[in-house]
Amino acid sequence: MASSRPTSNLSVWSALGIVYVVWGSTYLAIAIAVQTLPPLLHAGIRFVLAGLLLAAWLAFRRVDLRVSRREFGGAAAVGVLMLAGGNGLVVLAERTVPSGIAALIVASIPLWIVLYRMVAGERVGRDLFAGVLLGLVGVAILVVPGGLNGTIDPVGALMLFGATLSWALGTFLSPRLDTPRNAFVSTSYQMLAAGIVLLVVAFGRGELAHVDPATFSMRSVIAFGYLIVFGSLVAYSAYTWLLQNASVSLVSTYAFVNPVVAVVLGAVILAEPITPSIVIGAAVIVVAVAFIVARQNAARRTDRVAPAAEAAD
Repeated sequence: MASSRPTSNLSVWSALGIVYVVWGSTYLAIAIAVQTLPPLLHAGIRFVLAGLLLAAWLAFRRVDLRVSRREFGGAAAVGVLMLAGGNGLVVLAERTVPSGIAALIVASIPLWIVLYRMVAGERVGRDLFAGVLLGLVGVAILVVPGGLNGTIDPVGALMLFGATLSWALGTFLSPRLDTPRNAFVSTSYQMLAAGIVLLVVAFGRGELAHVDPATFSMRSVIAFGYLIVFGSLVAYSAYTWLLQNASVSLVSTYAFVNPVVAVVLGAVILAEPITPSIVIGAAVIVVAVAFIVARQNAARRTDRVAPAAEAAD
């Protein structure tokens, strides 16, 4: 048993590292994709293709894709909330809101998860809530200057606010709903359900009628491919696996790290300036993440020690 624990910890942190870095880069990829691609149409195709590719790979590995109606319903609900509602609104918002700012606003997700837990009657430690608030202070340091100089579109910001609520609700409900035990099977159904919903909404918005492949830039097409392979197949699969194998509070720390990644990529790739407020805000966010992770680790150690102490008595 002793040898399994390091492997488990390595798996958790490897998956978390993928979510930290890859999802931080997807904000930039989305911003490039929506420059010439229909927003919801390309997002719907992205998730349908990713879901089908993942299902095909699982079938090739002879993984049983059969699930109960209850499990399929749970996976579909989570997928629609996080991908159709959460990611779909982010895609729409990034037509007018810079990718870095979008990532910063989305960083409020952990706070909404904590609030959902409080509404559900769960006990939430003050230290955990304080850590989340500290992270939001860092986000405010980054976002407020942009709001004051008028670079943040209010409609886009409202969409991002709705995206955070939707994604947080999906994250909160994920461990509480019956979903397929195999994390990758669950991921496949989540992406397929979300992709279908996004395509239906895209058709309703008339996006298909305005599709002109001649206007698609190579940069947007490459970004679209990156989102399918890395954003969906790799990172979202890692995220779904984490929701089944790690605490929600630990998993949600990605929302604090993603903005830092997005800001750095913006500076390196798009030559966006790094101001003192960005440096300070990023530092506060990193401290908040470290604090939350430390508290979660301490709580897990306490939970493991308590049963052992009772058994010894």
